[in-house]
Amino acid sequence: MLKAVKKKRVYEDIVQQIRNLIQKGKLKQGDQLPTERELVDTFKVSRASVREAIRYLESMKFVKSRQGDGTYVIASSEEALIQPLAATLFLEKDNIMDIFTIRKIIEPQVAQLAAENATASEINELEEILEEQAKDIGNGLNLTKTDSEFHNLLTRTAKNRVLERLLFAILDLLAQTREKYLQVEGRAKKSLKGHREVLSAIKARNPVAARQAMRRHLEEIEHILFNKKKGGVKRSSTPTGSSPPQKKV
Repeated sequence: MLKAVKKKRVYEDIVQQIRNLIQKGKLKQGDQLPTERELVDTFKVSRASVREAIRYLESMKFVKSRQGDGTYVIASSEEALIQPLAATLFLEKDNIMDIFTIRKIIEPQVAQLAAENATASEINELEEILEEQAKDIGNGLNLTKTDSEFHNLLTRTAKNRVLERLLFAILDLLAQTREKYLQVEGRAKKSLKGHREVLSAIKARNPVAARQAMRRHLEEIEHILFNKKKGGVKRSSTPTGSSPPQKKV
């Protein structure tokens, strides 16, 4: 059924204008926004509306307020395009498995591009991360940090800024799930094995093998997280931002 159109709130117009300036590159990372008083005078609105707009922009990670210093842009133009997608996923509370499915579509493509575009120094850095990950396993440490570092750097080596920002948003939504996966007994070693297979294909400059290795790695995670079995999938109804039931890990 159609519904009456709601009147736009004042702060939403402020947010849209500032976001547009970031998207167009007229406001860049590191730029300082005008003072609160200046924004009030420019937009002809109340201080409350300006403050609400700044809070919203901060929640979207477009800007960062520094006490006693001012408000600074922390998002790039690419991030300004991608962040609304992340917010939509989060606000709509999509099923975690549905979001993970999108990851399975995107990250194998990232691995393929990495095999084509990664520099020698980037490959060396990926190797160093996996060496650190192996040491952490031996010392019984949590692998969340090195796991994130590997996937984040791999994404950057693809040399596609839009894919990079999109995947970062998805990984951020799945961060809690990834941490739980790595805490399951014996799974850390499987994660390292999967990473090594992906990196081996990248070092060999074999895009197809890199894509397939990442796909296998993600399917292994999917099997553990969602109790995926032959003949069907037991779906988790847990929304993003909530902890999955313990029995599903």
